[in-house]
Amino acid sequence: MKPLKFVCFLTLLFLVIRKDLLAQESIQSIYEGVEFEMPKVKETSFPELKKSIVEFGAVGDGLTKNSEAFKAAIEEVARLGGGKVMVPRGIWLTGPITLLSNINLHLEDGALIIFSKDKDDYPLVETSFEGLNTIRCISPINAYRVENIAITGKGTIDGSGDAWRSVKKGKMTESQWNNLMKSGGIVEGANWFPSQSFLDGYNASSSFNVPDITDRKELEKMKDFLRPVMISIRESKRVLLDGPTFQNSPAWNIHPLMSEDVIIRNLNVRNPWYSQNGDGLDLESCKNALIYNNTFDVGDDAICIKSGKDKDGRDRAIPTENVIIKNNIVYHGHGGVTVGSEMSSGVKNIHVSNCTFIGTDIGLRFKSTRGRGGVVENIWISNVDMIGIPTEAIGFNMFYTGNSPIIEEDQSEEDEAREEKMMPVTEETPVFRNISMKNIQVTNSETAAFFMGLPEMKLENVRLENAVLEAKKGITAIDAAGLELINVRVLGTDEVPLTIYNSQGVTVSGFEFEKNGKPAVRILGNSDQIELDRSDFSSPDQISKGNGLPASAVKLK
Repeated sequence: MKPLKFVCFLTLLFLVIRKDLLAQESIQSIYEGVEFEMPKVKETSFPELKKSIVEFGAVGDGLTKNSEAFKAAIEEVARLGGGKVMVPRGIWLTGPITLLSNINLHLEDGALIIFSKDKDDYPLVETSFEGLNTIRCISPINAYRVENIAITGKGTIDGSGDAWRSVKKGKMTESQWNNLMKSGGIVEGANWFPSQSFLDGYNASSSFNVPDITDRKELEKMKDFLRPVMISIRESKRVLLDGPTFQNSPAWNIHPLMSEDVIIRNLNVRNPWYSQNGDGLDLESCKNALIYNNTFDVGDDAICIKSGKDKDGRDRAIPTENVIIKNNIVYHGHGGVTVGSEMSSGVKNIHVSNCTFIGTDIGLRFKSTRGRGGVVENIWISNVDMIGIPTEAIGFNMFYTGNSPIIEEDQSEEDEAREEKMMPVTEETPVFRNISMKNIQVTNSETAAFFMGLPEMKLENVRLENAVLEAKKGITAIDAAGLELINVRVLGTDEVPLTIYNSQGVTVSGFEFEKNGKPAVRILGNSDQIELDRSDFSSPDQISKGNGLPASAVKLK
C-alpha cells in the first residue's frame, strides 16, 4: 500500500473508531445521576448487509402500493442473517410493514413512508389497546416476539391518521371544520365520524375506544373504529428507534408493549392537536428503556408510562420498570411526562430529567382511578422547565375518568369529581408513593401543583424541592401523607398559595410566596401532623386553620 493511501486508510479508520467512541460516550452519559441501579440496556447490532426496497420492485411515486416490496425485502434480509432494509428518497405508499428479527428499517434523507388509507389492508388481530386485551386492526408497522430490530435514519413515517380518526368540532377552526364536513363522513352533534362503520363501533363502546362486543364477525362490521397504534412492538427484545419523524398516527403513535431493552432517541414525534388519542409514546409493561433527545408535539399525552388496565393489567403482572427519560422537549400534549392511567401492573424505577414542556396541557401528570390497582413507586424527576401550562404544572389525579385536562364541549367539571366516601382497600386500589421532584421551574401557567390521593389510599411520600412556580393558582394537597415541600416559591397567584386538606404528615420548609392579602397557608378538613417552618411566616395571620381543626394539628418549628 502506498504511503498516501495508507495515511488515508488510517485516517478513515480513526474517524470510524472516534465516531463509535463518541456514540458510546453519549449513551454512557444517559446513565449518569440515575438514583436506582439501572441495568445497561442491551443495544442492537446488525451485519453490514444492505438491501434497497427498489431491488424488490418498489416505486417511490406516492401512487404505487409497495406492500409486497417491503415484505420481500425484509424477508430476504432476514433470511441472509439480518442487516439494513434501505428506503431511499421518495414517497413510498404501502400497507402494513411487519418487522422480523435482525432487521434495521433505514430511511434515507428525504424518504417518506406513507401508509394506505384502504382499511382492507389492515386485518383484525388480537392485541392490547388502552391496557385491555382486545382486537384491533393490525398496526402500520408491527413486530411481535422478535429480537434486535431498529427503525433509523432521517426520513418520515406518516400513518395517514386523518383517514381513521373522529374529530371534535371544538378542536378545529371554523374553516377546518367546514372542509372536514365537505370531505364526507357523518356529523352527530359536535363530532365528525369518518364512516358509519366507525360510528357503529363508537356506539358499541362503553370503555372509551374498546367495544364491548367480542364476536369477530360483529367487529368486522365496525372495523373503521378499531384504529391501530402506528408502531406496535410487542413482546420483543433489543429495540432501537433512532432518527425518523413519526407523524399522523391513527391512534397512539409509538407503542412498545411487554418488551425489554428499548432505546428511543433523536425522534420527532408529531400529531395534529385535534387528533383523538394521538399520544406520542406509550411505553407499556416494558423493562430497561432509554428515552432521550426527542421532540414531541402531539394530540394527547406525549411521553406516557403504562402497564395495563384493571383486571387485564393486573393479570398480566408485568410492570414498567427501569426507565430513563432525559433531554426531551414537549410542545402541545395533554401531558409532558405522564404515568397512568393504565398502570395496573405497576410502575417503578423511573428517572426523568432535563426536559422542557412548552404549552402542554399538564406538565408532570400522574393519573389513576379506583378499580385500577397497581403500585407506582420510586420515581425521580429533576431539572424540568415549563412555560405556558394551561392547567396544572404538576398534577396528581386519582379520580381520572379519561377526559382531556382542558374542559371540552362534551364534558363537565363533574365528570371527574372527587368522591369523599372511603372505600375498602383491595387489589383494585391504586397506590402512588415515593415520588421525588426537584429543580422545577414553572412560568406563566395556570396552577402550580395539584396533589390528590384517595381517601382510603393517600398519595404517599411525595417530595417537591427547589421549585419556582409562577402560576395564577397555588398548590393544593388533598388526601396526601408524608408530603414534603422544601424550598418552594409560589409566585403570581391572587389566591391562597398553599391549601392542605385531609392530609397528614405534611412538612413545609423554606416556603416563599408573594403577599396578596390572603393567608399563605390554609389547612382544612381532617388534616394532622402539619409541620411548618416558623421563619417562613412574618405573622400568625398568614396561617389559616379550618373550623374544628385541633390546635395540635399544626406545629411551627
